[in-house]
Amino acid sequence: MDLLRQITEKPWLPQDAVERLHAERAIAAPAAKIGLRFFLAVVSVLFLLLIIAYAERMRFEAWRPGPQPVLLWLNTALLILGSVGLQWARVAANRRQIDGVRKGLMIGGFFTLAFLAGQIAAWRQLSGIPFFNMASPAIAFFYLITALHGVHIVGGLVAWGRATARVWRASAVARPLQGSVDLCALYWHFLLLVWLVLFGLLFSGNGNIDLLLALCGFR
Repeated sequence: MDLLRQITEKPWLPQDAVERLHAERAIAAPAAKIGLRFFLAVVSVLFLLLIIAYAERMRFEAWRPGPQPVLLWLNTALLILGSVGLQWARVAANRRQIDGVRKGLMIGGFFTLAFLAGQIAAWRQLSGIPFFNMASPAIAFFYLITALHGVHIVGGLVAWGRATARVWRASAVARPLQGSVDLCALYWHFLLLVWLVLFGLLFSGNGNIDLLLALCGFR
C-alpha cells in the first residue's frame, strides 16, 4: 500500500509546484500590465483636464502668452532619444540579448536625466527674465505643466532603476525581466506622447485655442 501511494502521489508533486509557479508568473505579468494601463488612463485624464483648463484660460482677453524658452526644443529631442533607448532595450529583451538590454536602458536613463536637467535649466532661464512675474497665468501654467510632467518622469526613473539593477545582476533575459523592460518602455513612450502634446500647448498661440479644444473633444 505504501509503495502504491509513492507511485501514485510523489511523481507529480514537483511538477505540480512548477506548474503552479508558472501560473502565478503568467498571472502576475498581465496584472502588472493591466495595472500600468489603468494608471496611464488616470494620468491621461489628469493631463487632459490640465490642457482644457489652459486652453479655456487662453480665451480671456487679459491672457498674455508667457516666454517660450528655446531650450524646450532641445529637451524634447533629449526625451525622444530617451524613449528610443528604452525601445532599444525592449527589442533586445524580446531577442534575449542581455547586452543590448543593458545598453538600451543606460541610453534611455542618460537622456531622460538630461531632459530633467534641461527642464530645470529652462525654469532658471525663465526666472532670470527681467520683470519676471510668477503671478502671470501663462507662467504659472508653464511651471505647473512642466513640474507635473517632471514628477511622472521621476517616478518612471524609480522603476527604471529597479529594472536596470535586475538586468545588471542577470546573466540572461528571463521572462519576468523581459516584462519589466517592456513596462518601462511603454511608460516612456506614454510620457513622450504626453510631452509632445504639452510642448505644442506651450508653444501655441491664441489662434490655436479652438484646435486644442477640438483635439480634446470639446469642439
